[in-house]
Amino acid sequence: MISTRSSILTKLLVFSFLPTIFSAVVALSAAAQTAPDTKPVDAKPAATPGLSVTLPPLPADAHVDQTMQFEGKTLHYTVTVGTLPVRDGKGALSGEVVYTSYVVEGKDRPVTFAFNGGPGAASVYLNLGAIGPKRVAFGAEGQSPSDPATLLDNPGTWLDFTDLVFIDPIGTGFSRSLVSEEESKKQFYGPDQDIAYLSRNIYDWLVKNGRLQSRKYIVGESYGGYRGPRLTAYLQSQTGVAVNGLVLVSPALAPQAGSQDISPIPWMITLPSIVAANYERQGKLTNESMAEVIDYTRGEYAVDLMKGNSDPAATPRLVKRVTELTGLDPTFVKQSGGRLETQAFLREEFRETGKLGSRYDPNVTAYDPFPYNPTQETQDPILLSIIAPTTTAMVDFVTRTVGWKTDASYNALSFDVNRIWDNSGRNGAFSGSASATDLRVAVATDPKLRVVIAHGWADLSCPFMGSVLTVSQIPPMGDPTRVQVHEYPGGHMYYARPASSLALRKDVMEMVSKH
Repeated sequence: MISTRSSILTKLLVFSFLPTIFSAVVALSAAAQTAPDTKPVDAKPAATPGLSVTLPPLPADAHVDQTMQFEGKTLHYTVTVGTLPVRDGKGALSGEVVYTSYVVEGKDRPVTFAFNGGPGAASVYLNLGAIGPKRVAFGAEGQSPSDPATLLDNPGTWLDFTDLVFIDPIGTGFSRSLVSEEESKKQFYGPDQDIAYLSRNIYDWLVKNGRLQSRKYIVGESYGGYRGPRLTAYLQSQTGVAVNGLVLVSPALAPQAGSQDISPIPWMITLPSIVAANYERQGKLTNESMAEVIDYTRGEYAVDLMKGNSDPAATPRLVKRVTELTGLDPTFVKQSGGRLETQAFLREEFRETGKLGSRYDPNVTAYDPFPYNPTQETQDPILLSIIAPTTTAMVDFVTRTVGWKTDASYNALSFDVNRIWDNSGRNGAFSGSASATDLRVAVATDPKLRVVIAHGWADLSCPFMGSVLTVSQIPPMGDPTRVQVHEYPGGHMYYARPASSLALRKDVMEMVSKH
């Protein structure tokens, strides 16, 4: 994945989830039926990455019927928590992937496969925070990880127009490797092997459920957005499964940034999101106001950055304009040369209050436990607040409501997976170029494939400007509207805001309606 600069790359290795990261909880519907008893299936004992603890077999698939109120009507659906096997080159079982699906009875319904990011994030964030039938409010300014998880119907769900399958990659959620850590790294924990086995999971689910003829969509958030184009291209060319549409939510998709010492791109990618956070606080955030910021960023700002000291007026000119746009202290902007490093900005913006802003949404803050240290000594405010509620909500839903009984631990965000992820090779260091290349290839291969790339204006973990610059270099290939970038108020998890969630739903429904 390409980050805006090397420090962001380091942070994304730990946080992204993201990263991507937001969560919500599936409500326990009053109409939910008692889940059936399940019996465990035979499986090899599993070893948690980095540990030598053996685990009991996972249960058989479990199902429960639920309802939600949606646009004045009752929507009936079936929830399934189940497993998909992963086998090595010799056919031996080497892993088990756990999924959660929501299916509405009906003819010719599409199916959407959902992935979060990390690497190391379970799909709980898209499931219980963005597009599943139930959600809980969390991750916003003023909320606490110890707040009660109030379960509500999700007005932004996609379930009325597509069935949903949320897949947890190996090492996340309840999904697990059945081989050693070193062998797990070879089979699962790297960009290429990740795409290979997850593509097979999609194929296996389609065959298992008799859905090969259904229209198919993929949605990925953050590093899941990096996965999306690569999964689509791999399914097209290696697995023999065509994908109708692709939705990239706050994707880790950016052009090669180059050295921040000579390239303007790292600073061009982050400046518009910093301005967006300021505009939102002032009530000035609109598509029109941000269009002017985008034009300035890839126009006069980029030119002045490139001129550097060759034009004595260049740096003072951009410092003046950046100060006006961001509302930051003029001395701070001057000392930065108009080149705003993300973590420095997040500390500076709220320094007088003793708080830190989040790279996922600069307007979500938490108190800095070490405000006098020269560098930030704690993790991101949003990241720290979401693991507990998402884990509690998902485990309770799966084990108690659906009846998929297990004593296995649940990893909403696995630092073990992130720690042993293979970052060597051309695609290893989150090189966005591999995903951007596969996006071009997939769109070129299928003239009916449509793509929605959806960002929060103020996201500094995967800034929208990276996708704008990437898409602007993709040839039209017939219909230039097949690949679209949309932005909404909010940050990385903009879907936590009701209006942005509904806007995303509207844009995705429009894409699906064209098939």
